[in-house]
Amino acid sequence: MLRPLLILTVLSLLTAGDSQSVDPCYSYTVLNDEWRSVNNTNALDQHCDAYINWQGWYRLFLGNSNARIPERCIEPYRCGTQAPLWITEPHPTQPGETVTVNVCDSWSGRCCYFSPQSIQVKLCYGGYYVYKLRTTVACNVVYCTENYTPVVPNVVDSICTVTGPTIIDVHGQIDSIQDRCAYSLFSTPSLPDFHVLGNFEDRRRTDVSFLDSVTLSLDGHYIHLEQGGRVQLDDSTLTLSSSPQLVHGVQLSKDQTGVTAKLSLSNLIISVFFDGDTAQIRLEGPAGSSVEGLCGNSSRSLSDLRLPEYSSTSCEMQYSEPADSTINCTSVTERCNLLKEAPFSSCNSDIDPEPYITACTDTLCKYPAVDGLNCQFLKAYARACSLHNHTLDGWTLKTGCSSEAFCQDRICSDHEFCGEKTVGADTRCFCRAIFASKYQANNSLGDPTVCMQNSASVTLVGCLLEDKDIDYSALHLNDPTCRGQVDELTHMVTFSFNSSNNCGTEVTTDNSQVIYKNTIMTQNSSSDIITRHDQIYIDFSCVQTQPDIKTETFRIRDSSVIQHLTSGVWDYTLTMQSFTDAGRTQAVESSTEVQLNQKIWVELKTDGLDGDMVVVVTDSCWATDQPSPDSTPRYDLIINGCANPADQTVQVEENGLGTSNYFSFNMFQFTGGSGDVYLHCKLHLCPKQNNCVPTCPGAARRRRSARSRYEGEAFISMAWTH
Repeated sequence: MLRPLLILTVLSLLTAGDSQSVDPCYSYTVLNDEWRSVNNTNALDQHCDAYINWQGWYRLFLGNSNARIPERCIEPYRCGTQAPLWITEPHPTQPGETVTVNVCDSWSGRCCYFSPQSIQVKLCYGGYYVYKLRTTVACNVVYCTENYTPVVPNVVDSICTVTGPTIIDVHGQIDSIQDRCAYSLFSTPSLPDFHVLGNFEDRRRTDVSFLDSVTLSLDGHYIHLEQGGRVQLDDSTLTLSSSPQLVHGVQLSKDQTGVTAKLSLSNLIISVFFDGDTAQIRLEGPAGSSVEGLCGNSSRSLSDLRLPEYSSTSCEMQYSEPADSTINCTSVTERCNLLKEAPFSSCNSDIDPEPYITACTDTLCKYPAVDGLNCQFLKAYARACSLHNHTLDGWTLKTGCSSEAFCQDRICSDHEFCGEKTVGADTRCFCRAIFASKYQANNSLGDPTVCMQNSASVTLVGCLLEDKDIDYSALHLNDPTCRGQVDELTHMVTFSFNSSNNCGTEVTTDNSQVIYKNTIMTQNSSSDIITRHDQIYIDFSCVQTQPDIKTETFRIRDSSVIQHLTSGVWDYTLTMQSFTDAGRTQAVESSTEVQLNQKIWVELKTDGLDGDMVVVVTDSCWATDQPSPDSTPRYDLIINGCANPADQTVQVEENGLGTSNYFSFNMFQFTGGSGDVYLHCKLHLCPKQNNCVPTCPGAARRRRSARSRYEGEAFISMAWTH
């Protein structure tokens, strides 16, 4: 006889403390009792399930084979008990589907002797069932088992959601990314050349990572779906609209909710949606279509699915930060649990809300609910429901959220992310926490000064300037016209000066160093009586060692050059001699070293002329780097009896006043030549009664005779070498 239990506690289907965050298909207790088989007719060995404290979910086996609870009435005294239990409704037929069924016991000629009890059954990918069993109401009563042929559905419709740091795979299991690397999200053997990658980055905290972009790899091409709705094909940016655009076999479209990439084959459809925060990947295809990567039922570890070739070298480094004391985890949990209330609850039977709730609470209990994060997980669940034809009318009104993508069309650089200036306010690009930390450690707003030979530049970080509420356009150097140049790709602001535009740079010397100093400062407005912004003064400088001076020394080949000349009735000698002093007492000898830019005096002196009758006029003097006076290059010192106006070091003295004259210049050398300098001078004799002094620019005009020359001219050269 069956014995009703006098003390009985009937468990509800979901007891307090039960957690659905783990998919029961992968977290269950194995029940493998051979005596539960429908084929067991031993009436002497009686068992009772009323004494078992059933906890959680169970997977049934008979030997090594999958088993299930029968769907038909089982006659008494089978399954190792008096009254076998069976279920009155069919098992679920779609993988991932959970149904509630009634359990009846066969006894005393009736298939349902006691009132039916309900239990839950889920069909798992792989064709096996798991059961949430409950205590029976009497003894001897047990759950009966039988072998069966797994039901394989005709089609697969799988959804994977990646939001924040969390992956909710096609089986409802969750995983979390703790670093800032690239991972394999999705691939399928049906399309060996198609691969979906997820790139994770930090934002306001160094210890929490978020999905930052999604990359589709197909036939050697890369389609990057990024924040702000930007889509890049390899290195070019695409312009998309709501009308699909076919790119290498992928249909790309964009609307106010995000970007969708869809790949359609004859029997397989893969769609990837990304709104800048959440990616949802859907696979529709024939039975047997499998999913690999983080979205699939992969037994591989996270490190196996990490993609070093797409990640930075330091992406695995772990960071820690103090907990945010402003976060109220209790209120966060209440908000996340809205997914179990109307209108979301209408979808709960198709899309388990628990993985989304876990992702929501795990993230928002340690990261502030800013930058749209307060709605991100709710929005992700709502969209997953929409893919299963649940409209969830009024969910945006109840939650205060929008279905539109956050930060749509705001493009940030690689070291930035898009966030709210204040909660619910306009958006801007913020520095990522790890990137900003290297500047904050030095209380700096930019990179060290870059010093070149004739220029210097300093680059400030645009997002750090915005953090300080500094408008870069109001900054300038000492010269207010010298302003920063913004790199449109990186948002870095560079200030620079060079030799052609020093921008008010102050140059000082200190022993062997030259110091170039300038200041980045805030523009001052004479009309502003007050200001509520900090005045910015950022000094930067370059210290350079003065270059070594290459000393070139010259030696005269001959201490003096003497020529014997005859001109008309005059028979005389002409001497060219150089000196190192204005009094022409220190003659340059062959052993004298003459430095570049050293002042030299050259005297042209005659002997044998009557100074009362004639004077000597030096018409021209020039230098060449070859012995021939006609060679090139040629550099003029005296032109038409006057100093070359282009060379301010040349001075001509006593020219045309007596039988000798002299001139001076600063020593030089020819660039790229032999290093030798040949000095050539051409002179003539002039009757003294005539005015023989050349008329030079800037001098008082003097009248000069038209017939002032004797026939014949004198020519003399002197050579210098080093």
